[in-house]
Amino acid sequence: MKPGKTGISRVIDATDYSIKGLKAAWINEAAFRQEVVLTLIFTCVAFLLPVDHIERTLLIFSLLLVIIVELMNSAIETVVDRIGDECHELSGRAKDIGSAAVFVALAIELLVWASVIIEIL
Repeated sequence: MKPGKTGISRVIDATDYSIKGLKAAWINEAAFRQEVVLTLIFTCVAFLLPVDHIERTLLIFSLLLVIIVELMNSAIETVVDRIGDECHELSGRAKDIGSAAVFVALAIELLVWASVIIEIL
């Protein structure tokens, strides 16, 4: 194990790294910005819908899931791009798999929202 900080110092550093990551994603990733804006809008919509707290939680969770997966996909793309700019089958595969993860998260989001909306109607 590598030596490092412990206790509250570690928590403070980890929080700082996370904030830096969110800022980097906001500055460098258009898809992340779009998904955050849509998440904010649809979170407001979720609070306007006539649903119970469990359904509202599922709606919001499905939105946040897309944000989480997009952050992971962006991290994969950043690491692959850091390695080199030449085309390589494994680099392309890594990026495609990350993109597929975002696609699956979006499908889950659509399924959850459609299920709740259909139930309301």
